[in-house]
Amino acid sequence: MRGPVAGAVRNWAGNIGFQAEQVRYPASLDEVRGLAGRGSKVRVLGSGHSFNDIADTPDTLVSLAKLPAAVEIDSAAARVRVGASVRYAELSRELHDKGYALPNLASLPHISVAGSIATATHGSGETNGNLATAVSGLELVTAGGDLVALSRERDGDRFAGAVVGLGALGIVVSVTLDLGPTFDVRQRVYEGLPLEVLDERFAEVVSGAYSVSLFTTWREALIDQVWVKQRVDAAGGDAMPEEWFGARPADGPRHPVPGMSVVACTEQLGVPGPWFDRLPHFRPDFAPSSSGDELQSEFLLPRSHAVEALHALNEVRDRIAPVLQVCEIRTVAADDLWMSTSYGRDTVAVHFTWVKDTGEVLPVLDLVDECLAPFDARPHWGKLFTTPADALRARYPRLSDFHALARHYDPNGTFTNDFLTRHLFAALD
Repeated sequence: MRGPVAGAVRNWAGNIGFQAEQVRYPASLDEVRGLAGRGSKVRVLGSGHSFNDIADTPDTLVSLAKLPAAVEIDSAAARVRVGASVRYAELSRELHDKGYALPNLASLPHISVAGSIATATHGSGETNGNLATAVSGLELVTAGGDLVALSRERDGDRFAGAVVGLGALGIVVSVTLDLGPTFDVRQRVYEGLPLEVLDERFAEVVSGAYSVSLFTTWREALIDQVWVKQRVDAAGGDAMPEEWFGARPADGPRHPVPGMSVVACTEQLGVPGPWFDRLPHFRPDFAPSSSGDELQSEFLLPRSHAVEALHALNEVRDRIAPVLQVCEIRTVAADDLWMSTSYGRDTVAVHFTWVKDTGEVLPVLDLVDECLAPFDARPHWGKLFTTPADALRARYPRLSDFHALARHYDPNGTFTNDFLTRHLFAALD
C-alpha cells in the first residue's frame, strides 16, 4: 500500500517533514522483503517519536504499522517475541495479564518497541539497563530481501553490534525480549531538593528506589521535583519515605512540566499499581499534555561526572531557562551494545524538553553541548543535538566495527541515509 509523498508525513513533534518520495505500508513479511530488495534507499518509520532526521530517506519510507501485531510468549524460556509494529502500551498490559514484566519502560508507553530499541531509548534506575538490554534475539530483513535471525547466545559480539542498529542493518521485523515476573510499584513525587544536596549525596538520591527521576526548570539552583518509583516487593516497599533527602512530598499529583494538567500522568501519592502503570510518567490511554508541542534533546555521560556536569549547566541556567519547559536527570546501567549511549559505562542522562522554537533552541543547544563536551557526553540518537561529527565518532569505540557490520548486511548502503553519513559513516566509507 502506497501513502502520501515528500513532506506530507511528519514526526510526532511536527518539526521534521520526511522527504521520502513514497511511504509504503506493507501488510506481510513478503511485502517487506520485496521493498527491501528493490535496490532503492529505504528507511523505517516507527512511532515517529524522534526529533531529527534519523528516519528520513530520499526514496522509500516504510511504516510497519499494518504488519500483524504479534506477541508470542515462551513461558519455558521466559521470553516474548514481539512484532515490530507493537508499542509498549499494548505489549506491557498483555505481559502483565499473563504474569510477566519487562524490567523497565520509558516515560512514554506510546512508543514502538523496535524503534525504541534501535536508538537505545531508556527508562530510569541505577541498575536498570536501557530498553535494548532486554533483547535476546531479533529478526531483520536485509538489503537483498533476506530474513536474518540473530540471537545473544548464538551470535555473541555480532549480536551486540546489531541490537542498537540505528536502522543501518536492515528492517527489524521482530525482537525477542527477556521477561521477569510481574511486580507492583508505588510512585510519589517530592518537591524542593536544593541542587547542593547532590554534591555529596547524588549516588544516594538516585539509588534509593527502583527508579528515580529529578526534574528542574533551571530557573534556580533547585531540583523542583523528585519522582520516586519503588517496587512494592523490595525491602521497605510497604511505605514510602516522608521526605527524600530533605525534599517534601507533594500534596497532590504533579506533572513534570509546572502548570500542566496531571490527567495524563501515571498515578502518584504512593498508591501501588502494576509496573506498566507506574514506571512510565504518562498513561497509555492519554496523549502527553504537551501533545508534541515541544522539542527534545538528551545527553548521556558517565555517572562519575554527574555532579560536575550539573554544576556546569547551573552556571548557564540563565540561558537555558527561557527556552526550557523542563529538564529530567536519571540514571541508566552500563551495557555492551556497541552503539548504545550507555556502552561500557554506568550513565547519567540529562534530558531537555524545550519550547517548540528551533531558532531559539539551537543556540542554547550549542551552549549545552559545549558545557557537557568535557564529560564525554553522548547525545540520544533520536533527539536534537549539534555535537560535531568527529567528536561524536570518538565517543563510540566500536564505531568502525559497527560500520563494517552495516556494510556486511547492506553493502550498497540501501539503509544508510544522510543522518548516518553526516554523523557516523562519512569518514569510514
